[in-house]
Amino acid sequence: MIAFALAAALLAPPRPHIVWKPIPYGPARRAEMAAYAQRHYGMHTRKLRPRAIVEHVTASTSFSSAYDTFAVDRPDTELHELPATCAHFVVDRDGTIYQLVPLDVMCRHTVGLNWAAIGIEHVGVSDAQVLADRAQMRSSLALTLWLMRHYRIPLADVIGHNESLTSPLHRELVPALRCQTHADWNRTDMAVYRARLAALARTHRMDVGPPPRPRPSGC
Repeated sequence: MIAFALAAALLAPPRPHIVWKPIPYGPARRAEMAAYAQRHYGMHTRKLRPRAIVEHVTASTSFSSAYDTFAVDRPDTELHELPATCAHFVVDRDGTIYQLVPLDVMCRHTVGLNWAAIGIEHVGVSDAQVLADRAQMRSSLALTLWLMRHYRIPLADVIGHNESLTSPLHRELVPALRCQTHADWNRTDMAVYRARLAALARTHRMDVGPPPRPRPSGC
């Protein structure tokens, strides 16, 4: 039994190196997050219990610009709500993984899924650019797989931002935002990403299950 446990631990995907670089997320911002969750999900809490992972692209060329956007707590330019948008992680072009927010706190990164999902941003201007960047992809896959194992998240709940509306976890109480999503990480590009993720999982003898079967969004 001890030998089996040691073998399993050796096979498990290791925690990648993560640089802790927190954005300001004090009592006022946490209260705003709880109020947001009440409006959009019917739950007055800022606590996150991760059930999914959403991949994003920053649409910028540097980590600093993404960090600065998330760090200032002001209404976002798209939906004009508080708290400001943010993500739990940002993966830089050189493969450095930055963590901005604790994993038990909600971040505004995906309409309809903030209540359930960890957000991972990738510095870049397109899915294709990120997929072609070996250092960035290596870190992204390692981070995602480690989070999957840590929180027991199946491959079916690792999605791209553009796939948000077809997730069975999608929940949105504000009618005007029911069909709101973004273009980054569409299903075609996520199929490539998930195939690479599944291949990495196999090297650790980790069963991640099948890819998602998108449900009709009604949008």
